[in-house]
Amino acid sequence: MMEYTINPVAFISEETGTDGTCIGHLLALLEEGATIPFIARYRKERTGNMDEIQIGKIKTLYTRFQELEKRKATVLENIKEQNKLTEALEQQIRTCRDLRLLEDLYLPYKPKKQTRAAKARSKGLEPLAAILIKQENGDIIPRAARFVKGEVKDIEEALQGAGDIMAEWMNESETARNRLRRMIEREGMIFAKVLKGQEKQAEKYTDYFDYKELLKRCPSHRMLAIRRGEAEGMLKVGLDLPEPETLQMLERIFVKADNESAIRVKMAVKDAYKRLLFPSIESEYLAWGKQKADEEAIRVFSENLRQLLLASPLGNRRVLALDPGFRTGCKVVCLDETGKLLHNETIYPHPPRNEVRQASTKIINLVEMYDIQALAIGNGTAGRETENFIRNLRFERKVQVFVVSENGASVYSASPIAREEFPDYDVTVRGAVSIGRRLMDPLAELVKIDPKSIGVGQYQHDVDQGKLKEALDQVVESCVNRVGVNVNTAGKYLLMHVSGLGPVLAENIEQYIRENGALKSREELKQVKRMGAKAFEQCAGFLRIQEATNPLDNSSVHPEAYYMVEKIARDMEVEVKELIGNEKLCNQINIQRYADDKIGLLTLTDIVEELKKPGRDPRSMAKVFSFAEGIHTINDLEMGMVLPGIVTNLTNFGAFVDVGVHQDGLVHISEIADRYVANPAEVLCVHQQIKVKVIQLEKERKRIGLSIKQVEN
Repeated sequence: MMEYTINPVAFISEETGTDGTCIGHLLALLEEGATIPFIARYRKERTGNMDEIQIGKIKTLYTRFQELEKRKATVLENIKEQNKLTEALEQQIRTCRDLRLLEDLYLPYKPKKQTRAAKARSKGLEPLAAILIKQENGDIIPRAARFVKGEVKDIEEALQGAGDIMAEWMNESETARNRLRRMIEREGMIFAKVLKGQEKQAEKYTDYFDYKELLKRCPSHRMLAIRRGEAEGMLKVGLDLPEPETLQMLERIFVKADNESAIRVKMAVKDAYKRLLFPSIESEYLAWGKQKADEEAIRVFSENLRQLLLASPLGNRRVLALDPGFRTGCKVVCLDETGKLLHNETIYPHPPRNEVRQASTKIINLVEMYDIQALAIGNGTAGRETENFIRNLRFERKVQVFVVSENGASVYSASPIAREEFPDYDVTVRGAVSIGRRLMDPLAELVKIDPKSIGVGQYQHDVDQGKLKEALDQVVESCVNRVGVNVNTAGKYLLMHVSGLGPVLAENIEQYIRENGALKSREELKQVKRMGAKAFEQCAGFLRIQEATNPLDNSSVHPEAYYMVEKIARDMEVEVKELIGNEKLCNQINIQRYADDKIGLLTLTDIVEELKKPGRDPRSMAKVFSFAEGIHTINDLEMGMVLPGIVTNLTNFGAFVDVGVHQDGLVHISEIADRYVANPAEVLCVHQQIKVKVIQLEKERKRIGLSIKQVEN
């Protein structure tokens, strides 16, 4: 294990303001291999009741701390190899808490390419630079003349070389770099300009052809937009500072006299700023701005994904799902309560074939034949037309009709997972199945799809892909474990996201069930191949076993706490099963009596709440939704219309809403409510059903402006 130069607990405690004891316990749990959902749910006493978000932030900070320490070790080793490591410098490096400052300390010792300063040093001009920087003597010509020898042909070359060396010293000055940083943070302007000759190709970046804004005020979506334009070779992006004021600030650091030497120092200051200092700090802050924008975009994406994954499920119902289309027809599938494919075929109720009567008869017959309770219609091409067709049918039973997002269904249908699940069916069948299953249980279906393909983020391909994957994986894990999983029906693609499992153990569980039948207890999980004590500890509380002998196996009470529930039941002179679901009886439990060194009051509170409503799904049930009749395309919209809509995506600047015209409209953040809204996610959530008013229409550009606050009550 790497030896740390500073205490990680103290570092994180100071950064977060969190109690050091709790951080110490949390870091120990993480080092032991505990997952975030497990810690948040079952180790509340040790962490001071931290939630998943707090734990995630500390985990990220700990990773950053480890990266800093690793870099320190490299820097110390490299300087030591040069025999230039002094006690003072070593102390500075060891106590450094910021990666940028660490790199500043390392800069004078960092191996360099053949720079102008390096060439000047090779000509023996460093002593001249040392004389000039002191600014003690204004008569520099005779001093410079002594260096005119060898490769140095004249006095001007000597002075120029000395200037190059001074410029490098200035660039390596921690004081100069920090003051320039502060100036950029205070006054730095980020700009974008269209590259000459790219005006036509860069049309989508019209807003940024001549753009300038304070860096500190540039929101994440604009930062990502201009950096994408830069990456595509359409825009030039950079930072601006008021040069005269900046040069004056730097001169105050380095210019100490009013003589000929000072003039040369001034010249070196200007050269250092333009050639070395500003380009270096500009790159640093452009990277920093991009990093901050990435973090914000990932945060928004993560929150949207969380809301989507926790969207309302229909539950175990028989579903007929349609993947709409015109020329190729509508693919129809019938699914049983578990999502098993019972039947598939294609109908053609739309142009060019217009087989409305045949299609109607077919759907009505299938509903009866397979005892269908709900219909799921994809919201893609021909979605509105198919919805109208279905709603005009007359069924002999009550059948609910739902419009379901197709985002990601096509990705799933062509994926290895889909091919494994349905090797004998083509992509159209798989896509329709995905739509139907998504209605039944969005979480179980969406975990099979790369989150980036689900359509709830912006600029997801422009952000740091490693950090994005890490964040989204964490969200998926959090949601799966929050809901809990029926181990006997889940399948490996859902199981692999359960705390402590992963792909191998998920596969092994599925194989065990195939060979031995359904698991009858949590204890039986220990017989699964490679299910060690640690994995069992992490996963057991999140896996549900229905019809288990021990009723606690179908709850979120962890097996390690069963003894406590049994003790409570004995004291109350009832069976454990009599406690479960009996809110009146549970309210009589005095948790103060039962706290011990293993289970504290926080965990006991959770246990009692779970006993009251065991296995409760935190998600609400799916609600039927209908778009406005007669509204199918953007051409059907008129200013002032009030329409039902579904929130499809949230950003920092507003919410995108589907009103049924194949083109989402934007509710700008200023149009969400009559009060100030800092973050749309405070008011709205993905999949929320709302009413909106059309306040802007640009049909040629396919732009729809919507308002929530202007909707008449």
